[in-house]
Amino acid sequence: MMLRFKILLRHLLSIRFANVLLLMRLRGNRTQGLFIPQGKCYLGIHPNAQLHVEKGVFFLSKFMRKPEPYVGVLKMGDAATLMVEDDFIIYPGHHIVVMENATLRLGSGYINRNARIHCFQEIVIGKGVAISEHVTLWDTDAHAIIGKESTMTQPIRIGDHVWIGANVTILKGVTIGEGAVIAAGSVVTRSIPPYCLAGGVPAKVIQENIQWK
Repeated sequence: MMLRFKILLRHLLSIRFANVLLLMRLRGNRTQGLFIPQGKCYLGIHPNAQLHVEKGVFFLSKFMRKPEPYVGVLKMGDAATLMVEDDFIIYPGHHIVVMENATLRLGSGYINRNARIHCFQEIVIGKGVAISEHVTLWDTDAHAIIGKESTMTQPIRIGDHVWIGANVTILKGVTIGEGAVIAAGSVVTRSIPPYCLAGGVPAKVIQENIQWK
C-alpha cells in the first residue's frame, strides 16, 4: 500500500484533474493495482464499463522524459472490460476502443507511441510483451462480406514475451505464439507459431527456434 501511494504521489502533478474525477467513479477492481492516466489523455468511458488492475501499475499516455504533444484516447462502451494483470505502460498517441461487451486483456510490458487498438470482441496480450510504435490491432473487419458474416470478428491473442516491431498490423483471428518476433512493417493475417521470426505482407515465418532479449 505504501509503495502504491509513493508511486501515485510521484506522478500526481502529471495527472489531469478531470481524469481523477472519472477514475473515482470508474467501476472495477483496483485494490491491489494502480491506474495512472498521464499527459494528454481523453477518456470516454461508459458508466457500465469496468477497468480491473490486478496488481502493479497501469500507466496510460505515460511520457518518457517530458510531456509530449500526442493525445491519447481510451473509449469503452457499455459492459466493456479492460483487464490489466501486472505493470503495463501505454505511451502517448494511442487510440484504444473497447466496444460494447468486448474485453481487452493486458498482461505486462509496454505499447509504444501511436498504437491503434480496436477491440470488438476480445484481444489478449500476454506478459513481458514489447510492442513498438504505430502498431495496429483490429479484431474485426468492421464490414462483412455477404455470406461470411460469422467470420467478420474473431479474437486476437498475443502470447508471452512477444516482440512486435514498428508499423505492424495484426488482423482478426490471429494468434502469435510465445517468444515470437514480428518484423517491422508486417501485416499479420494468419497465426504465427511460438519462437519464430515472421515478417512481410502478408507475414510469413522467416526463422524458427529464435530467442530475443
